[in-house]
Amino acid sequence: MRLHVFIFFVILFSVSGNSQNVTLAIHLRGVYSSKISLLSLTGTNALKPIIIIDSVKNGGTAKLEVPGERLPGEFVLRFDYRDKASSTPYPSEKRIIIGSQDLELWVHPIFCNYADSTWFRKEEKENTAYLEFFRENARQKEILGLLQNFLLNYDDPGSEFYKEGVAEYEKRREAFNAWIKEQIKKNKSLFASNLFGFQLVPTINWTGTEADRKQSLRDNYFEGMDFSDPLLVKTSTMKEWMDGYVNLYGEFATTVTLRDSLFTLAGKNAIEKSRKGNPLVYGWMVDYFFNGYESFNIEKGIKMLQPFLDDPDCLTSKRQEINKRLKGIETLVPGTIVPNITMTDAEGKPFDLNNWKTEKKQILLLFWSADCSHCEETVGKLNSSYQDMEVKQALDIVAISVDETSDEIQKWENKITELKGWTHLRAEEGLRSKVANDYYILGVPVMILLDAKTKEITALPDTIEQLNKLLITK
Repeated sequence: MRLHVFIFFVILFSVSGNSQNVTLAIHLRGVYSSKISLLSLTGTNALKPIIIIDSVKNGGTAKLEVPGERLPGEFVLRFDYRDKASSTPYPSEKRIIIGSQDLELWVHPIFCNYADSTWFRKEEKENTAYLEFFRENARQKEILGLLQNFLLNYDDPGSEFYKEGVAEYEKRREAFNAWIKEQIKKNKSLFASNLFGFQLVPTINWTGTEADRKQSLRDNYFEGMDFSDPLLVKTSTMKEWMDGYVNLYGEFATTVTLRDSLFTLAGKNAIEKSRKGNPLVYGWMVDYFFNGYESFNIEKGIKMLQPFLDDPDCLTSKRQEINKRLKGIETLVPGTIVPNITMTDAEGKPFDLNNWKTEKKQILLLFWSADCSHCEETVGKLNSSYQDMEVKQALDIVAISVDETSDEIQKWENKITELKGWTHLRAEEGLRSKVANDYYILGVPVMILLDAKTKEITALPDTIEQLNKLLITK
């Protein structure tokens, strides 16, 4: 155990890169004043401000001290600027990379992404290298992409013209990948170089059908990627790149069942690949797929993660959550009597599930949030179904909100006025509450259908469509 703890801290130190803070000096020009915020694009608090300067006047300078533990990394500079003193603040954003170098930036917020209006001092390295690479990358990849799409959709792979096209494509692809590797080597001291490898173009098997060619794209997706590099997990591109990989599997899905199987296979293949690399990348990959499986309620995928949790080299940040979810999958099954719920409802009345009397045959427990777009869709469909007299006579809905911030609570209070006939409860501590813990709730929405008399689980519908079918057959 001590050995693994030691390795964990060594790796964390190496991935942090900088132990020193970095100063970012911003010279404001072209507007009356601006609020300036710095947001990280990765990590647990991604897209949340880590530094805020309330107001900088035109001609003034703001100095932001960026904590070393956040570095190196990708950030967003947000400007909420005023043209004049009486103006309403208007936002603009600029993405930047911060490495080990102190930075000085001259900014015109209205034109913050134009080189002739916003610029770093000449000695700046990270952002200069990034922009130079991606300008040339876009030029080369545009030609390569056009040729690739033409070949992928060409209907006569046996023709000489097709073979000549393949030869030309492969020549360009190899030259393009060689150029990328050269740029990575040239800029290896810069964090920006960790973003270059995502642009590598994998091998395509040009024989067989169109489907065969697309499958080869999927099978060779990780070709050339260095999973031993711990700084990959500090890039925002890593998630976008993995989304592209999963979508290649999704293209083959014709049913929800097949989708779940394909996404589970995608996760297993990707995690096995990353397992040979850095433990932080390995752990990140497990976290990525768990988040996806939880969002789509793919239990098969979550179960697939179990062996990786038992591997001490897997530095996942979700180990406790995944184990809790696996426990819930084992525990909350049809035929199980659910834990009692004792809370106070939205009207201030005590609620006790075990002693709750109803003439309806079934009870639907709905865990949800008024601040969740997926929940909004589910609740809207459920409320529409509940207007059907047959459904209303057969079903009681107990909606348990996990909203806890003041903004979330206000949204919940407004929303429940539309959901008449439901019993509304709110867990004050949200996903950390006793009721969420008893029911192994890590995300929402979650629906659990109960027999009203016995309080036994009869089904765990994933969608309102599934719920409606269950109600019709009861």
